[in-house]
Amino acid sequence: MDRFLVKGACGGLWRMKEQENSGEGPAELGGDEESSRKRPRRETPGTGNGTDLAGPSWRRIRAEGLDCDYTVLFGKAEADRIFQELEQEVEYFTGALARVQVFGKWHSVPRKQATYGDAGLTYTFSGLTLSPKPWVPVLEHVRDCVSLVTGKTFNFVLVNRYKDGCDHIGEHRDDERELAPGSPIASVSFGACRDFFFRHKDSRGGNPSRRVEVVRLQLAHGSLLMMNPPTNTHWYHSLPVRKKILAPRVNLTFRKILPTKK
Repeated sequence: MDRFLVKGACGGLWRMKEQENSGEGPAELGGDEESSRKRPRRETPGTGNGTDLAGPSWRRIRAEGLDCDYTVLFGKAEADRIFQELEQEVEYFTGALARVQVFGKWHSVPRKQATYGDAGLTYTFSGLTLSPKPWVPVLEHVRDCVSLVTGKTFNFVLVNRYKDGCDHIGEHRDDERELAPGSPIASVSFGACRDFFFRHKDSRGGNPSRRVEVVRLQLAHGSLLMMNPPTNTHWYHSLPVRKKILAPRVNLTFRKILPTKK
């Protein structure tokens, strides 16, 4: 797994911002040659649909209607620590909340799930309407690190825990009506490195209307994937079964959702 990692941690990113503000220029997190070549242009935090990409080295992932940016945000030592805190602090759904509705039928979820966020929010997915639990320190820390390097704010996180490569998630889009229009989704991964696929909506099924190449990624320990608009309008994503993977993975997808109307 170490070949997917770079040195550096969120604390270092604070120093990058201080250097940038003082005119010394931002420090660079390490990365492969391709990542450095493909760094996207920087944007003013909070402007436009894309990510503010000051700080770490980013890999641009672009296709028709797909706009994503990928980096390793946490070095191995901090990623290991965060992973252990997540294992200790996150409380996952049980009972009826551990089931999802697919085509009108209820099924056990092939992974563990939990939601955390600001008070007064609700989120509906897979036939369930959920109120998030209050933030815990480890989730606040990761959220704040993501906001620091992207210039985006988030008020909700969905936590998915995959015990091994048999746990998975099928093709879906994060396009729930509660999501703030034009907001990105930040996906942070800890634990086992897993394959992650994007499939265009026109190329799904046994008789697709056209052929569009599948976009395949590997999401490393401590990595951040920013899914910017209009990605979730045109592309489905999934985490397929990988039976040779024996280690667990925890994924955090930070979102900005609209307050519940009273």
